[in-house]
Amino acid sequence: MSIQIDHAAKEFGALRVFQDIELEIGEREIVSVVGPSGCGKTTLLRCIDGLVPLTEGEIRVDGKKVVGPPQGVAVVFQHFGLFPWKTVYENVAYGLRLAKAPKQRIADAVPRYIEMVGLDGFEKAYPYQLSGGMQQRTGLARALAIDPHVLLMDEPFAAIDAQTREILQFELLRIWESRPMAMVFVTHSIEEAVLMGDRVVVLRGRPSSIHEVIETGLPRPRTRDVFSSPRFSEVREQVWGLLMHEAEQAERELQEVR
Repeated sequence: MSIQIDHAAKEFGALRVFQDIELEIGEREIVSVVGPSGCGKTTLLRCIDGLVPLTEGEIRVDGKKVVGPPQGVAVVFQHFGLFPWKTVYENVAYGLRLAKAPKQRIADAVPRYIEMVGLDGFEKAYPYQLSGGMQQRTGLARALAIDPHVLLMDEPFAAIDAQTREILQFELLRIWESRPMAMVFVTHSIEEAVLMGDRVVVLRGRPSSIHEVIETGLPRPRTRDVFSSPRFSEVREQVWGLLMHEAEQAERELQEVR
């Protein structure tokens, strides 16, 4: 499934969060979205998933206008979103049960995705018994178990330590290589955006809009060697320069108000 975003804008009362968003995401493409805090990255993601309606414009998934949560779209949130009273197995099975999937499909799919994210042996564990990284693996397995064609990632690794974060980044890339799909990856980390994306979308302004779309030009599959490549450094510095300009402008505006 591809995603088309046409002239999208969102307002909350008098606050216009973003406007004039024009973007197309291919069915086998990872697009990273970065921008300063409050620029509407998460709101845009929720609009794609049909959880929040647009004020202007439209979003289409697989050619169909989004008016509610579309079939074939899964979301992985920053704060895991697990049910504390459910085991790993039942958390992973939740989306399938909600979709009224046949029992045999659940029995086949859940163990496969638990193993895929490296949690085999923890099927009966509860979230409080898991590390942050293991909880995020559970959330990822739950999203993948519904066999999505679009995966929306809302800063999925922000709440875990740096070492685990890097491990999960490459785990996700490995899974994506085995089953490519359209992915929108929202992050505050410039390095993560460059590592994950085929393109990096930089949001800037108040209200925000797309300031620049940068092709990373990095080969796949990606390994840790990518961090030392000249192209990785070049794109990282390009994105950093754009966001630093935004931060400096915001600081100047704040000084003027004072």
